[in-house]
Amino acid sequence: MPDTPEPVWEPSEEVAGILRDALAAAEEEAWEEAARILGAALDIHSGDPYLLCWMGLAERELGEEGSAYERFRMALAADPRDPVLLATAGNALAAFDDPAAEGALRTAALLAPDLPQARWMYGAYLAREGLYADALRELNAAVTLDPEDPLIRVEQGVALALSEDFEGAEGAFSHAAELDPEDGWALLLLGLVRLELGETDDAARILDEGARSRPEDLDAQLVAGLALAAAGREDLALEMIERARIHAAQQDARILGEVEDRIGEGPEEALAFLRETLGPSSLRERLLQRP
Repeated sequence: MPDTPEPVWEPSEEVAGILRDALAAAEEEAWEEAARILGAALDIHSGDPYLLCWMGLAERELGEEGSAYERFRMALAADPRDPVLLATAGNALAAFDDPAAEGALRTAALLAPDLPQARWMYGAYLAREGLYADALRELNAAVTLDPEDPLIRVEQGVALALSEDFEGAEGAFSHAAELDPEDGWALLLLGLVRLELGETDDAARILDEGARSRPEDLDAQLVAGLALAAAGREDLALEMIERARIHAAQQDARILGEVEDRIGEGPEEALAFLRETLGPSSLRERLLQRP
């Protein structure tokens, strides 16, 4: 009977050197080069979980999601015990709704309770599964461990908003935006939550800023346009519609036309459509997107 391999806790010296080279390429967003480095290494170390996990990350960035999924599965099949590796692979599998994600993320948090990445990634997973109290336990712990990480604050806000604590979510998203003022995603979440709280003028200002930082985000332009129209800024609202038109596909023509019509009908109609239809759906869709 063959010996059972020991669980992997850290990369070998050789693999660590390969990972450094791949990471250097990744930091330059040279994902094809990173994939080439990792692919050559996997020809020799085919079952190494670190190489498999990083190859999965590179392939995901290159749009090869099917292959990336298999890499993450194989990385976990090697039974690693490195909490960073477990959290990374588990978080990646969560995007594919793979049930193996939960066990990997939970194990990472148990193995490394003082590691912010392990705690927030597990908390983010639990929030999307509707386990809000458990999610906030993990996310609040992550905030305590690293209070200056804007991503952790965003995920804390997501859990609070999903549990319909919009005032708490507003505080978390506001803190995230202060920590990283150029994060358009956090700004859009903050603006949508302030809209839920009835702060229309302030929401319009923030949504305008968030939409301008994400010009290819069609939904952001439409939501910002309606908010600006509701706040009496029809000139800026129509500018947002034109920005949206640049990136709109043929199938987007209906919603684009409907938003334009509501803006033309005046502030009250724009606000009603935003508050009752587009705003809540946009917020919900963004909250459920996995990190």
